[in-house]
Amino acid sequence: MSRQMDGDFAVNNLHEVDAWLAALLGKLEPAQRKKMLREVAQDVRRIQQASITAQRAPDGTAWEPRRMTARAKKGRVKRKMFTKLKTAKYLKATASADSATVQFDNRVQRLARVHHYGLRDSVNRQGLKVKYPSRALLGIKEPMESQLKSFMIGWLKY
Repeated sequence: MSRQMDGDFAVNNLHEVDAWLAALLGKLEPAQRKKMLREVAQDVRRIQQASITAQRAPDGTAWEPRRMTARAKKGRVKRKMFTKLKTAKYLKATASADSATVQFDNRVQRLARVHHYGLRDSVNRQGLKVKYPSRALLGIKEPMESQLKSFMIGWLKY
């Protein structure tokens, strides 16, 4: 229930941000828009990378920790989750004159989707399936929205 309400909140905010950006972007030339949107996308990617590094969802809540397994003591995984997934190799920021996107590369989109939404996936080649906890990887919440607005206003002052 809260997941659906949270999703509606994010969608409503995105529509408001889109309308606000459309009015501002209409005043710029296509080359200027592309340059500005590329910088915005890179900024958003940096913010998302920081939240993944901190093991937090975009709204600031902590992720559910990894499960402890039988091999937790000897030979355990000692690095944080998604260390490679957050790199620029897999988390792409692209822009055109009309839009800016931050998304995972095609090679890792399935993995990111499974963890973001908490879906079931196979763990090994024999087909053992596990339901992963939901760990939001990408998203825009209120603090990021205000950062983006201030960045856009600063960019438009020039």
